[in-house]
Amino acid sequence: MTIPAGPVPVPAAVRRLAAGGTAVPVWRNDHGGVTFRLDPRPVVEPRDPHPEVHAEAGVRFAKWQPRTSPVDLPGEAARMRWAAPFTVVPRVLDVASDAEGSWLLTAGIDGDTAVSAHWRARPDVAVPALGRGLRQLHDALPVADCPFDWSAGYRLAHAVGDTRALLDPPPVDRLVVCHGDACSPNTLLRRDGGVAGHVDLAALGVADRWADLAIATLATTWNYGPGWEQPLLDAYGVAEDARRTAYYRALWHAGP
Repeated sequence: MTIPAGPVPVPAAVRRLAAGGTAVPVWRNDHGGVTFRLDPRPVVEPRDPHPEVHAEAGVRFAKWQPRTSPVDLPGEAARMRWAAPFTVVPRVLDVASDAEGSWLLTAGIDGDTAVSAHWRARPDVAVPALGRGLRQLHDALPVADCPFDWSAGYRLAHAVGDTRALLDPPPVDRLVVCHGDACSPNTLLRRDGGVAGHVDLAALGVADRWADLAIATLATTWNYGPGWEQPLLDAYGVAEDARRTAYYRALWHAGP
């Protein structure tokens, strides 16, 4: 995902959802989809593309995908609805489609993405929070009740890259309900450094916890620079596992 640069056309459905407010593009994915922040009234574009989001202010988010996108928004909505009784995730308001594309509308969470300018300048606080937040998520979601699969076997069956070197996964360390995209932007933090919630749950499902940990640690190098992988593991409460980390990073790159 990237932060949109330059003007971004607002689809007709998103304009309708904005209902006279402002639709601000905040994320673009690799499939032509854009996530818009829907403010209840016109605002001046902030310098930071990830301003703090206040649910009480009526802020909503519309994740929009073109008709050609393989992103399964109804599937993501189902995962968020399943997870909602156990942890803080966006509340689903609407999921629908038209001739132009599909969208998922959710309520805002009172928190700020862990890669906002504020938190990129404070990795000593943000990175341990990411580790604690991931551990809290893994501990909160009940494996036995989860209907969604994100195991190595499931992912190998749906992979688009070369998987010949991935056909012998390491033994499972601990089965959990994984986030499925445990990159730093998908954890929201409160201003006091506590975890506010998790977003972008399209791949949520049961898997070895290292499927998340391998990517969560890797993402710290993208967002905060080198040297932050171990602090995340320390905060999560697990020792480094080079074999599982290497395997699940390779599986990640093979997709999905």
